[in-house]
Amino acid sequence: MQHAEREITGPVTLCDKKGMLNPEAIGFARRPFVESNLKGHFMRKKKWNYWCVFGEDLLFSASISHFDYAAICLVSIFDYETQRSYEKQVVLPVGRKVKMPDDVLGSVKFINERISVQLVHIQGETHLSVTIQDFDNEVLHADLHIEHPEQDDSLNVVIPRKRDLFQFTAKMHSMPTTGFVKIGSRRYDFNPDYSFAVLDYGRGIWPRKSERYWALASQRLGGRRIGLNLGAKWTEGTGMTENAVFVDGRMTKIHEDVIFTTDPLHFKTPWIIRTKFTSQVDLSFTPFFEQTSNLNAQYVKRIANQYVGYFNGTVQLQDGSTLRIRQMLGCVEDHRVKW
Repeated sequence: MQHAEREITGPVTLCDKKGMLNPEAIGFARRPFVESNLKGHFMRKKKWNYWCVFGEDLLFSASISHFDYAAICLVSIFDYETQRSYEKQVVLPVGRKVKMPDDVLGSVKFINERISVQLVHIQGETHLSVTIQDFDNEVLHADLHIEHPEQDDSLNVVIPRKRDLFQFTAKMHSMPTTGFVKIGSRRYDFNPDYSFAVLDYGRGIWPRKSERYWALASQRLGGRRIGLNLGAKWTEGTGMTENAVFVDGRMTKIHEDVIFTTDPLHFKTPWIIRTKFTSQVDLSFTPFFEQTSNLNAQYVKRIANQYVGYFNGTVQLQDGSTLRIRQMLGCVEDHRVKW
């Protein structure tokens, strides 16, 4: 049985004065207490802000990343009904004008002649604005307002590999979202009662090669806002996990590793996702769509397979009750990167 992870209850810096991992930052928090004061480690620092919005008709995502030697912006869409899928990716060598904030909700933007993505947090909401003149030969414009309910928990975890290899990840789930995404003449509207956003914020020092699984979902089930966040591979052996479930903003932290079992040759075969020692998480995930995102730049090679499908099963909550998951729309991502 894995031990219960240490809970952080107040502000702390991620690094010490030498840019090494601050031992006081190791643990998890229900609020974004960790300040990502990365420095040094040139070519090894990895920073990203990734937003994924589950709408009623469209899965929309936008990310801004910086890997010291390049800044990367990626916007993607997936239409559930037509299964139209497309992404636009722009790489800026060096990327000096792209500034990644040290705090989880800091504003960030990526603007050039090919793409404009702006993330601004103000008065309890994040405004996500995207404009692309050539998105699959059409104009894309997104204007989304993502609410941050004041009492909601978030998952904030520092994953320690070594003093000079570590990652801080912040995950925010089931945030009501309003606004629209327009692609050519097609407009997708987002209703905050049924449209929910997920934030994946990452700051850390990574090894040259890495693999990870990430399962995510944010939906309304039985009148409650439910968020799932489960990860594997990259956290193994560290004593920490990025595993949690959210019910109406309250987080149950899952301290065990989670095992993902799948058939890589047949992507529509259901995945099995279970906690390593107990039955706290006992889920299946049945994909109906697979999309692949590749990046092959000078210093980074990435293959990211995203599967869209449905979760079914159970999760045991902190209060002892059982959360039953039935046909919950979500994603599993399989990332393999050399950077």
